[in-house]
Amino acid sequence: MSIERSYKGSCFCGAVEFTVSGEPAAMGYCHCESCRHWSAGPVNAFTLWKPEAVQVTRGADNIGTYNKSPQSYRKWCKTCGGHIFTEHPGMGLIDVYAAVIPDLAYSPGVHVHYQETVLRIKDGFPKLKDVPKELGGSGISVDE
Repeated sequence: MSIERSYKGSCFCGAVEFTVSGEPAAMGYCHCESCRHWSAGPVNAFTLWKPEAVQVTRGADNIGTYNKSPQSYRKWCKTCGGHIFTEHPGMGLIDVYAAVIPDLAYSPGVHVHYQETVLRIKDGFPKLKDVPKELGGSGISVDE
C-alpha cells in the first residue's frame, strides 16, 4: 500500500491555503498570450491536477474568479491579488501554478502554445503549437 503524497500551497499573503494530493497529470511551460499576461512574465510554469486532487483548506470565500474565456477560470486571492490556480473545465484539470507549491519538485516535460512564445527556451522538451491531442489540442510540434 502506497501513501499518497500531498503538498501545501498558498497565495502570496497566506489568506488562501490549499493542498494538492498525489501526482500532477502534467508539468510544463505555457507560452500563450493569456498566461503571459496573467502571470506578468514571459512564460508560465504549470502543474495540472485532477480537480479531486486540489483542496482549498483555508480562505475559500477569499478567492476571486475571472474567466476571459469558457476554457479558463482564473483564481486569485482577494486580499493580496496573488494568483493561485486556473480551472480548465474542458480539460477536466486545474492548473496550480508551480510557484505556489514550494515543496513540489517541479519537473517540466512539455511546452504548450509555443508558437506564441516571446522567450525561446532550448531545453530539448517537446514544443507544441497548442496542447496535446488528449487534452483537446492538435498535438502538433513546432521547432525549438
